[in-house]
Amino acid sequence: MQLTIVGTGYVGLVSGTCFADTGNDVVCLDVDEVKVEMMRRGESPIYEPGLSDLLERNIAAGRLTFTTDAVAAYQDTDFIFICVGTPSDDEGRADLQYVLGVAEDIGRILDAQPEPAPGARGPIVVVKSTVPVGTNDKVRAAISAQTSRPFSMASNPEFLKEGAAIHDFYKPDRVVVGCDDERTAAKMRRLYEPYVRQGNPILVMDIRSAEMVKYASNAMLATKISFINEIASLCEAYGAEIGMVRKGMCSDQRIGNQFLYPGLGYGGSCFPKDVLACISMGIDQETPTKLLSAVHRVNQDQRGRFIAKIDEHFSGQVKGLRFAVWGLAFKPRTDDMREAPSLDIIRWLLERGASVVAFDPVAMDRARQELDGDISYVVNDLDALDGADALVICTEWPEFRRPDFSEMRGRMSGTVIFDGRNIYSLEMMREHGFSYYSVGRRPQLLGPVAADTAVS
Repeated sequence: MQLTIVGTGYVGLVSGTCFADTGNDVVCLDVDEVKVEMMRRGESPIYEPGLSDLLERNIAAGRLTFTTDAVAAYQDTDFIFICVGTPSDDEGRADLQYVLGVAEDIGRILDAQPEPAPGARGPIVVVKSTVPVGTNDKVRAAISAQTSRPFSMASNPEFLKEGAAIHDFYKPDRVVVGCDDERTAAKMRRLYEPYVRQGNPILVMDIRSAEMVKYASNAMLATKISFINEIASLCEAYGAEIGMVRKGMCSDQRIGNQFLYPGLGYGGSCFPKDVLACISMGIDQETPTKLLSAVHRVNQDQRGRFIAKIDEHFSGQVKGLRFAVWGLAFKPRTDDMREAPSLDIIRWLLERGASVVAFDPVAMDRARQELDGDISYVVNDLDALDGADALVICTEWPEFRRPDFSEMRGRMSGTVIFDGRNIYSLEMMREHGFSYYSVGRRPQLLGPVAADTAVS
């Protein structure tokens, strides 16, 4: 089949490449000339394991092309996937200007094409961007305002996890399709059949329900994260150990163990935006989302609680101290810095006169864009520790789990670790002589602060 993917951000590029890899002819349309030229060379503008190899293979096979020419991209296509961004304002309302701008372009270009054959149904316009409920109706209206040519609408929310997006696309838990007629449903089923051969469902429903599924799913996962972090706070207050509590709780099959890990809270492009979008949708319809409002507050407070541990350990005097930071991306296996907890922690340290030396396996270029040269970067994790008064761990990259603790002690000036991801055991920290702060566990302290590091 012939597919046009509009927007080559995370969702568009992964989707277009994977569709091409199963034999479809895919044209990816973007307005950024530099980015398009980069992708034509087989270079991915985002870090995602396995994506570069797929790009090169499908470009070489002629199934995947990139263009800035919308007229050519919309010519003789079966599907037009809208995958452009929907940034949110401070209250969480999605900005639909890019989605609706694409819709107007589609209508105008379809209208200028030769008259279709009698009975032709036109392309299926698929909204894959995460959009508020009712957006597909607005897209339909925007296209129809420009043309009377036939087209169909479908909602097809994405559920790709950064760092595992290729696997998620090829083996989805489910494919959700919202549409109004059986012909559209049948074509969408045919398109997705290669990805559900393991038996997972293609769920066809009305468009508004499909739009809501993405928000409901991400809001549920965000709720689990905030829940376990709130329980972790209670554990700290009462001297319980969150790891043991989690183990006992998650052994209940009704609860399970996914997304119930204490830490610095959720970040990235989806959970923060989608939770706020649900809150704003509730406000707009006078249907308050009290639970999700609390989920958001707990998440934002979690970073402050962690920062407070640093502040308290150093008696409010971090000025002049040197902090090593391991991990910058909001989670492992991605270079995404959107809503990353590391940014809040680093900015707090800088505002109070501390210096920061950071390492991340893949996200340092993105971090430079966010932090504008305010911190130093090193090429490996241990180099960040040279002369450091403390280590702060913000992302649980696998390579941080088994470092050479003796070398760490030798390189650092201090002996304190603030671990926002609970990657070390208390016994391990005691054995190697570190003061250790984590989430949901009592601090492992060597003695008075003065014995750990000199506070200026």
